[in-house]
Amino acid sequence: MAATTKSLRHCLRTCSRPPPPYLRTAALPLRQRRALSTTPPRRREEPEEPEETLGIPTYAEGIKNLLKRKELQPGDRPMLERLLKELQDNPDKAEFYERKYRARRDWSRVPYHEGLAPLSRPVKPKAKRASFWNKNEPDPDLVTAEVGEDEWEEDDMLSIAHDKLEEHREYRQYARITVWEMPLLAKFAKEFRPPTQDEVLRFRYTTYMGEFHPADRKVVVEFCPEDLADLTDLQRMKLKKLAGARYNPEKDIVKMSCERFEHQAQNKRYLGDTVQKLIEAAKDPSDTFEDVPLDTRHHRSKPKPKFPVQWRMTDERKAELEALRKQVYDARGLPIPAVRGENTPKAAAGEGKQAEVRPELIPEHAHVGHDKRL
Repeated sequence: MAATTKSLRHCLRTCSRPPPPYLRTAALPLRQRRALSTTPPRRREEPEEPEETLGIPTYAEGIKNLLKRKELQPGDRPMLERLLKELQDNPDKAEFYERKYRARRDWSRVPYHEGLAPLSRPVKPKAKRASFWNKNEPDPDLVTAEVGEDEWEEDDMLSIAHDKLEEHREYRQYARITVWEMPLLAKFAKEFRPPTQDEVLRFRYTTYMGEFHPADRKVVVEFCPEDLADLTDLQRMKLKKLAGARYNPEKDIVKMSCERFEHQAQNKRYLGDTVQKLIEAAKDPSDTFEDVPLDTRHHRSKPKPKFPVQWRMTDERKAELEALRKQVYDARGLPIPAVRGENTPKAAAGEGKQAEVRPELIPEHAHVGHDKRL
């Protein structure tokens, strides 16, 4: 029974709904198209009303109105009459003045705030990058304004000449220091004392006079392992092995450098501590590195050829060559020519000329591997 009642209720609710509205299509007017054009037609614009109808006088009418005024000065009336006559006689001139007068009149009627076009974005000055070319720009933090100080003048020198002049001034400054201030330091001079056996470290510094350079912080230390008297031969060998590529086997010197710190004193202190740690490690008896060979592959020895001792011109060699030379000339029956550099009389015909070397005067043993006929 309940199901029947529920079904009846649904049927009544469906029948009680209003019918859906009738959908009507909107009517669109059809426009007439031109046969030879694809653009839509437009309404013709109406011509603007001429200026004469607006009640604004022309340039000539304005002059006539000025002539009618009673407060006009006596000297201005003849000038205006002459100008009006010129405009009536010359139409081109009248048209020129009319255009000029109309443009000035139209602009004067525009308010000031409307005559200026608004800016799309504010105009900012172009920022200068911090480069080499802008390093001499005026400093805004200075008290005095640098205006016109760097302007070029005809009586000024070039920048190269200014640099040369600055260099010359620096030389003169050091010369004055040498003459007037250096003698005052003589009382602080100390006598040279050669290093003792305990002072085995040799430090080397680099100084650039009158300027700052990043390489002046570098400090180099050198020492010879043989100068360390408190080490044994086994400990010295271990020290060389620990030094590695810093050991020069040709000169038997350990060389180290440091430039990681800003000041020379800091780098020197670091090198001193490093050498001390190296000596302490060499004295450590726990491992002597006897089974590790000394690696010298990092060092490339450059051969330095020396003149052979056998080729040196000794007195015995000179006597031997002179005897051989005399023997050859005696065998040929020729006189021995004068040797250059000796105080012997010269022949008048051959004075100043070098003696010609003939092939038949060359010893037999000198032709080994060569043709005798030169």
